[in-house]
Amino acid sequence: MSKKRGLSLEEKREKMLQIFYDSQDFFLLKELEKLGPKKGVISQSVKDVIQSLVDDDLVFKDKIGTSVYFWSLPSCAGNQLRTVSRKLETDLQTNKKRRTELVEQCNALKKGREQSDAREDALNELKAIEQKHKELKEELAQYADNDPATIEAMKKAIEVAHSAANRWTDNIFTLRQWCSNNFPQAKEQLDHLYNEVGITDDFDYLELPAVVPLAVTEGEL
Repeated sequence: MSKKRGLSLEEKREKMLQIFYDSQDFFLLKELEKLGPKKGVISQSVKDVIQSLVDDDLVFKDKIGTSVYFWSLPSCAGNQLRTVSRKLETDLQTNKKRRTELVEQCNALKKGREQSDAREDALNELKAIEQKHKELKEELAQYADNDPATIEAMKKAIEVAHSAANRWTDNIFTLRQWCSNNFPQAKEQLDHLYNEVGITDDFDYLELPAVVPLAVTEGEL
């Protein structure tokens, strides 16, 4: 024998709604959990099924004292369905109107854009101009390093770096002098430490090289 198929959620909802419609009474959740199996809905799923009906406004609940009662009438379901139907009808009319507007806009945009030899030539010319513009931008990027503003910015950056390097060099000389004055007995150990970190006898301040002016081309004369 084939195994009996369980009820779908929608079928469970219909079964539980039928309990309300047949009795037109108020129920506690525990009462519904007892009535559910008689309709083929296992008690463990009754709570979730009822909550789904409450969420859809097909079943209502009210707290009286410390108890929560659930109830629903066929007329309530009818009113709910009529409300949903009216909303869907309104949405449908709105979407139809929007579709008409979009079709009209589309037709308006098509005017003057019909396929023709002149339009095809204009599009080809536009593509050629865009390609030339792209090539010129790429060529211009190759000369960015020779841009006066770029060179000036690089010069300022070099000056800042040079000043910072010599400031640290001055700090190092000051630290070496302080160590020599305060730890004369550790001269050998300090000299060994200096050599390890690259502070050798030829360690000195940096000097900026002389700036060679750019050659003047014939076109600039």
